[in-house]
Amino acid sequence: MTVSNPEWSARTFGNEESLPRVPLPTLEDSCRRFLEWCTPLLTAEELARTETAVADFLAPESPAHELQATLEAYDRSEGVLSWLDTFWPYRYLGRRDRIALNANFFFLFQRSVLGQVERAAELIASAVDYKLKLDNELVAPVILRGRPQSMRQHKFLFSATRIPGQALDTARTPYSEDWPGPSQARHIIVFFRDTPFRMDVLAPDGRPYDPEQLADGLRSIMKTGKVVGDPTAAVGHFTTKARADWASNRQALLAAGNAEALDTIETALFCLCLEDFAPADTQEACDKLLHGDSGNRWFDKAVSFIVFGDGTAGINVEHCELDGTTILAFTDAVLSEERTSREAPEGLPAFEPVEFVLDNALREDARAAGESFAAYADATATKTVSFDFGANRAKQLGMSPDGFAQMAYQLAHKRAKGLNGATYESIATRQYRNGRTEAMRVLTPEVLAFVAAMEDPNASTEARRTAFRAAAAKHVSRAKECQAGDAPEQHLWELQLIQKRRGIEETPALYSSPGWLIMRNDYLSTSSAPSHNIQYFGFGSTSPQCIGVAYVLLPDRWNIYLSTPRQVADEMFRFADELTRAVEELQDLLAE
Repeated sequence: MTVSNPEWSARTFGNEESLPRVPLPTLEDSCRRFLEWCTPLLTAEELARTETAVADFLAPESPAHELQATLEAYDRSEGVLSWLDTFWPYRYLGRRDRIALNANFFFLFQRSVLGQVERAAELIASAVDYKLKLDNELVAPVILRGRPQSMRQHKFLFSATRIPGQALDTARTPYSEDWPGPSQARHIIVFFRDTPFRMDVLAPDGRPYDPEQLADGLRSIMKTGKVVGDPTAAVGHFTTKARADWASNRQALLAAGNAEALDTIETALFCLCLEDFAPADTQEACDKLLHGDSGNRWFDKAVSFIVFGDGTAGINVEHCELDGTTILAFTDAVLSEERTSREAPEGLPAFEPVEFVLDNALREDARAAGESFAAYADATATKTVSFDFGANRAKQLGMSPDGFAQMAYQLAHKRAKGLNGATYESIATRQYRNGRTEAMRVLTPEVLAFVAAMEDPNASTEARRTAFRAAAAKHVSRAKECQAGDAPEQHLWELQLIQKRRGIEETPALYSSPGWLIMRNDYLSTSSAPSHNIQYFGFGSTSPQCIGVAYVLLPDRWNIYLSTPRQVADEMFRFADELTRAVEELQDLLAE
């Protein structure tokens, strides 16, 4: 949405300093909300133990007050834009398991009539055009419901790479102290047959190559024959490893003389991964976007476009600096906006393979990483579900579209698994300075009453409909609270992290209480990405029993990508079947 209020800057980052700060809740408010949020998940005995832990947490002698004071002082510190400024790096960069499939997410783009090379060239040209606009702050800032949104994440779309560390990863990005201003890199990395190639997309004078030139460059890369002799030992496999293990491998790569090769990949504007096959169907396209051939990926790169042999395309995103809303805005621009008219430079883009020197130990580690990740991907079950039902129909029925979707998930889950489990939904908070997301927990007493009414054979149609509307209304109300920063989980989590960062292992009893542990042990992890330019959105599950539910809910359609560990795949397939039943049943209920 373009800027229309003269009080707002038309420059991309022009409104950042005028955005309000994320509100810092009080201890009392977060504890009250925490009890409200976890109560529907607990037995009477578990609730009593949790209430005792909360009372101890709020007691005058509790360390929570000093932790809160520390956080309040941090929030007031010079240069700190949000009390969450330390939380986000620890949340994302602190995870020690693999990020491939576990943290990265994907979008499957709408179909195109273009073939592989032409589609890839168009994506490159549009992304580079967007980059040049961004450098000059010509990308219009987002205004949502009359409020400007933070555009800060857009600084990390290009040349941003996650760097593995032993205890904590780092993000190598432009617009940082070590790398002021936008990236001056002129190249991307093209992966083809497990081999990285450096290809210039901007000429030495800064002018971008046009799609025809880029297509010729890609064809030249695909014809060179200069691909790795042993794809099983491709360097991309390293990026699938647990972070500390990958950090050790990276140090070994540097010691073996690969600093320049790593620098070429890490400073590249983005990756383009060309696959030499066409997916059999939409399901396979989604799966390969989520994990694919790890030798043909660099999962640490912020943005990787992936184009299959038939022109099917999508994007895989590293999550540490980028959320779905930013990637949606970026992909919408890349896929639908007109490029700036510029005179192309002469000649073809320069390219060359990025060559790594691997000793026997590194080759064996790469092979083992590739085999391990392939097995891990195979141990993940997925399914696509699609409905000829969308936001317009929900509104016609007098229902919030997201409220309808989330209640359908709850009813289907109870019928498939026999219980109401903890459910996470991501809520965007970009109206705040450095705003990202808030963690919302979906289960409420109203949800339990709704599911119980639907399962009660003696409940009347009117009773079920009333319970449905009440549950959806409560859902909308809680979502608005989360958007306003009135949510407990991330606040309480950051207080725990402050203590851990001080090296104090013993934490308040609240963090071992049934409420804290059960509320955060996801059975459903849900997130929405509405855009006409994408077919599906997806990510991996977040716990051994979790079903990841990534959904594209548009005016006339609703596409869902489900993922779960394979050992509980049958429950996910039952959930999909029950969801189909629930969607029809709930439509009929509201229409009667």
